[in-house]
Amino acid sequence: QVQLVESGGGLVQPGGSLRLSCVISGGTFSAYDMGWYRQAPGSGREFVAAGNWSGGSITYYADSAKDRFTISKDNAKNTVYLHMNSLKPEGAAIYYCSADSTLGSPSYWGRGTQVTVSS
Repeated sequence: QVQLVESGGGLVQPGGSLRLSCVISGGTFSAYDMGWYRQAPGSGREFVAAGNWSGGSITYYADSAKDRFTISKDNAKNTVYLHMNSLKPEGAAIYYCSADSTLGSPSYWGRGTQVTVSS
């Protein structure tokens, strides 16, 4: 059974940075593309970033994340990261990690980590 566990969320001031982590267990890490999504109160879950590392490094970002967020992967730690810089109040949400059998089509989800952006 594949399990994903996110961590690294918390309270940050506008303009600040956070690094979210997602550890995958119970599966072959290299078999999956990995993604990050977020859900704010009263809103649906939206795509933030995704990556395919099967033949190099291909990454995709939502317009709201481009130039500020970076998705990366550490195979030795079975971990995918989301580095978030210049955070804005509208970035406050629960952030979810996904493992995708096909890029952009999540097969497994973590339980999420809360990010609060407030002064």
